[in-house]
Amino acid sequence: MLSEDLPPAGSTDSGSGGPLLFDDLPPAGSGDPGSLATSLSQVVKNEGKGAKRKTPEEEKNGGEELVEKKVCKASSVIFGLKGYVAERKGEREEMQDAHVILNDITEECRPPSSLITRVSYFAVFDGHGGIRASKFAAQNLHQNLIRKFPKGDVISVEKTVKRCLLDTFKHTDEEFLKQASSQKPAWKDGSTATCVLAVDNILYIANLGDSRAILCRYNEESQKHAALSLSKEHNPTQYEERMRIQKAGGNVRDGRVLGVLEVSRSIGDGQYKRCGVTSVPDIRRCQLTPNDRFILLACDGLFKVFTPEEAVNFILSCLEDEKIQTREGKPAVDARYEAACNRLANKAVQRGSADNVTVMVVRIGH
Repeated sequence: MLSEDLPPAGSTDSGSGGPLLFDDLPPAGSGDPGSLATSLSQVVKNEGKGAKRKTPEEEKNGGEELVEKKVCKASSVIFGLKGYVAERKGEREEMQDAHVILNDITEECRPPSSLITRVSYFAVFDGHGGIRASKFAAQNLHQNLIRKFPKGDVISVEKTVKRCLLDTFKHTDEEFLKQASSQKPAWKDGSTATCVLAVDNILYIANLGDSRAILCRYNEESQKHAALSLSKEHNPTQYEERMRIQKAGGNVRDGRVLGVLEVSRSIGDGQYKRCGVTSVPDIRRCQLTPNDRFILLACDGLFKVFTPEEAVNFILSCLEDEKIQTREGKPAVDARYEAACNRLANKAVQRGSADNVTVMVVRIGH
């Protein structure tokens, strides 16, 4: 189901594990996290025949009109994007996280110049059961994306990009599983994936598992910054995820797939794919605005000890710290963003996160 088939607001996912493509986060000035939580919970209930029909309750709430009101006005200026990252092994024996920062891959993607002028890609991967799945995803997912990216004229950029992301995740997972199954013994590694693909001023956020992407947006009405969730976590305790797992013949015990796996969507994890674990990502779309400050991508090692709001406020305090020293030849803004990543990762370890911690902050330049 692509953007043209966006269902009425107020519906929810049936748990089929199909490609759920969420659309249009709130416009500038609507930085209330509560309102965002409401809009992001308005997802697909029925992917089948009546998906476009309004229920009486939706008529009452103006469901489809609400979707339209969330569309942001596009800016004629392309905002610059630059990523910074810090990672800590924490108490784990090895670092199983991986990440990718590609500030500009326009030339590699070769998009239709009449429609697209800039493409950027940022991703974090949280491995489990070993580093091979996260490392493979970090090395190959963006390469597959570049190969599949639309090269010629297309009718709908949005629809084509979303289909490209779905195909890319499927292909990358299949490639890894083929390699993993050929080993003796077979690799059992798996990985979450949280990717932000920026096409001009539109963000496409593709997510598997429990890593997260958060947008820091300034609310003009409250004159405060808000932490807006761009991704949806996937764990087996969620109703729609559990239903898919049970339908496939698996089960959820102690909040885990078969009592072992903590996430319900991932790259790799071949031994759980027959039990309903899928590599189909949730994909969301967000229009950048002049009120947007930065994007935070991080694995669950951070969010075990920081709420999204705490993490965003921590970063903001670092960006306002004029005492941060700058190395010669480096812009002060780069030094502050680097310091923010390092300080946040260090603080997560100090707060007792026993997991690997990866913190990526993408600066939005105006």
